[in-house]
Amino acid sequence: MQKYSRNSRISAITKILIENPNKIMSLNYFSEMLNAAKSTISEDILVIREIMETLEMGMIETIAGATGGVRYVARIGEEEEKAFANAICETLRDKSRIVPGNFLYITDIMLDPTIVHRAGVILASRFSKAKADYVITVETKGIPLAYEVARYLGVPLIVARKNSKVTEGTSVTINYVSGTTGRLGNMGLAKRTLKTSSRCLFIDDFLRAGGTVNGIADLLNEFDSELIGIGVLVDSKEVAKKLPTPYISLVDYHGVDEEGNVVMEASEK
Repeated sequence: MQKYSRNSRISAITKILIENPNKIMSLNYFSEMLNAAKSTISEDILVIREIMETLEMGMIETIAGATGGVRYVARIGEEEEKAFANAICETLRDKSRIVPGNFLYITDIMLDPTIVHRAGVILASRFSKAKADYVITVETKGIPLAYEVARYLGVPLIVARKNSKVTEGTSVTINYVSGTTGRLGNMGLAKRTLKTSSRCLFIDDFLRAGGTVNGIADLLNEFDSELIGIGVLVDSKEVAKKLPTPYISLVDYHGVDEEGNVVMEASEK
């Protein structure tokens, strides 16, 4: 069987770990794939861990025990995170983004792969210790961000739909009051989507009054499941909120000042 150089092994191990975030990979797996002793693989992983921590590109955690191994946990450096939030604020301060009803247009932001990727890494790193079983969102604009968070946490994504689909079978549907429109809406999940007694994170693009979040919490209760955290890209500070659990946002929207300027700032941790 072919032998590989250290550089080749390190390249392969790094690629596999990054492509499988938050998934425990055994040393035996790498040892057999790369035809190298586990002690050699351990030394290779040490090199990867040191360079990732130095460049603030993530963490390589060692899991002890018979079923242990290593896993990659996505991270972004504090300075890079601040720069990202400030760049988002600068983009969203454009006066042309205010649409009728004093709403902020962010659809293009939520469909930009580069922005969604980095926001997903940041939110996933904030919830890395939450031990979530699922990430949940509501169709449609929050799906890209929720997908990225789910990917980096290594858990499934589920989407609450406003209209049930016959292809999904029997669904559980609840009514809720939208914090954006103030109107009564409904959302549902197929029964086979979510296991009972699950721990779920809610991820969305924009948080206003929290009506959707409370609707999600009520929907999860129907599955005897728990909402353990909330993460959003933009938090509207114009409206008071009553939420079932604390939340994390990356940037804060304070509305429009007397001169018509959009007031945005990076959120405090």
